[in-house]
Amino acid sequence: MFDQFKEQIASQVSALSGVPTTTVEPAIDLAKNTTYGDLALVVPQLRIRGNPVQIAKDLAERFKVDSAITGVVATGPYLNFRISRTTLTRSVLRAVLDNGSKYGWTNDGRGKRVIVEFSSPNIAKPFHAGHLRSTIIGNFIYKLHKAHGWDAISMNYLGDWGKQYGLLAVGFERLGSEEKLVADPIAHLFEIYVAINAAAEEDTSIHDEARAYFKRMEDGDESALSLWRRFRELSIGKYKETYARLGINFDVYSGESQVGDGIARAMQLLEEANLVEDGDGAKFIDLKAHKLEKAVLQKKDGTSLYLTRDIGAAIERYETYNFDKIIYVVASQQDLHLKQLFKIIKLLDLPYADRFHHINYGLVKGMSTRKGTAVFLDDMLQESKEKMHEVMRSNEQKYQDVVNPDQIADILGISAIVIQDMAARRIKDYDFDWGRILNFEGDTGPYLQYAHARLCSLERKAHVKLNPDADVSLLTEDVAHEIVILISRYPDVLAAAIKTLEPCNIVQYILKLSHAISSAWETLKVRDEAEDLAEARLLLYVCARTVLGNALTLLGLVPVERM
Repeated sequence: MFDQFKEQIASQVSALSGVPTTTVEPAIDLAKNTTYGDLALVVPQLRIRGNPVQIAKDLAERFKVDSAITGVVATGPYLNFRISRTTLTRSVLRAVLDNGSKYGWTNDGRGKRVIVEFSSPNIAKPFHAGHLRSTIIGNFIYKLHKAHGWDAISMNYLGDWGKQYGLLAVGFERLGSEEKLVADPIAHLFEIYVAINAAAEEDTSIHDEARAYFKRMEDGDESALSLWRRFRELSIGKYKETYARLGINFDVYSGESQVGDGIARAMQLLEEANLVEDGDGAKFIDLKAHKLEKAVLQKKDGTSLYLTRDIGAAIERYETYNFDKIIYVVASQQDLHLKQLFKIIKLLDLPYADRFHHINYGLVKGMSTRKGTAVFLDDMLQESKEKMHEVMRSNEQKYQDVVNPDQIADILGISAIVIQDMAARRIKDYDFDWGRILNFEGDTGPYLQYAHARLCSLERKAHVKLNPDADVSLLTEDVAHEIVILISRYPDVLAAAIKTLEPCNIVQYILKLSHAISSAWETLKVRDEAEDLAEARLLLYVCARTVLGNALTLLGLVPVERM
């Protein structure tokens, strides 16, 4: 957003110092302390011989200010530049109006492809609340790459293979009900899974049956596969309902079972590289030299393991998608597994070995319903929705204005859970707190949605229409300038986010913006003001609402207009 001003400063500093503009411009950044200016130039980065403090003074004395760059002050080894408020305001608000929902987007990733693998629940089990973090963080990373011009592919790599599905099949043969399966497949399959595991504790032969059943699946036995296939399809259907509620749509539903001959090819490559060792009939790779322990590749009965399937999947994904980057959004408990996977790919000397990335995150502690029971995501979303509905009903007059209160309550409930999750750095564990997340006050999801809805309400009720050419020189108040500066920094926030992949940076930014807007309500009134002043203030509020809505959307939320 400040690019035009940076170019103007760089051009003059280059002429004064003899330093190329290509060196000067990267040395200019937003001022950390706005007391002295809006932009700051770090003089030592110019690599001019001499005392940086004295050089800064000399440049400040010789720099010619104008209507855009209105002041320059040297503070130590820094040159601070003040930009005309009116010029900056006009430039910032025009950029928001021109770009709308794509304000702050770039084409930095044009021509590059990224796969973001996230969520990845196990089929035939309810969507556990613990999968929430992978789902919402992964969705954010996917959306963020699209905002930077990447060809992004969202992939859900389901846990849909392994001995546990042999166990489930054995359980269904003993305990299954076709009627219950059709009525609520996930609940019934989970009920069977719990029961058969309990039975296997008493009768270990059940585990032998499960292993034998899974071996039939791996050998391509159609009767074994048909039942498993049905479980898989029913589970995906149910998951899609939950994802739709969260506003998420995957480009690809993959899974361990979908890995083709990549497993065999991976084993062959490992054998050829002399990386495979035998032990007690199983095959493993010794990664102790890399401080990563031994990694088992194949059980003694010949069946594949999670790691082997991941290696095969990695090979097949590159052949299918020719990606420039692949991101696995997986909990920190799987750090060792992902390190082993990436190290093995490097040891195979695959030409795309440096394109693999693991984005991890911490645990959610105390995640349960307020009754302290289930931890299934659907239960939690429902409970949050009901609580939001109660709060909305407490103001009957406003409630009557909401077109679809049930849907709005659901969006607010989801916003409450998502913003609490994303408020801090993702690697940190956090305590799930119903009392805090459902609060309309403080730094919560409902508070952010309320800020957006209030801006929408102001626009609806204003006695003036949006005028893109409003006289912004009338926005003289400091709080107006603060909002302009915050809006102007959104592109830089997005640019920083693509490097860190931390949603908390976006959350903290929109909280600051919402606080600034809240502080402005009494000072920057629109109602009953002169038309030219009302138009200028409305323009500012509309641009703030646009940026707030854009950021909420990037976080995977639906901005509400009434609540």
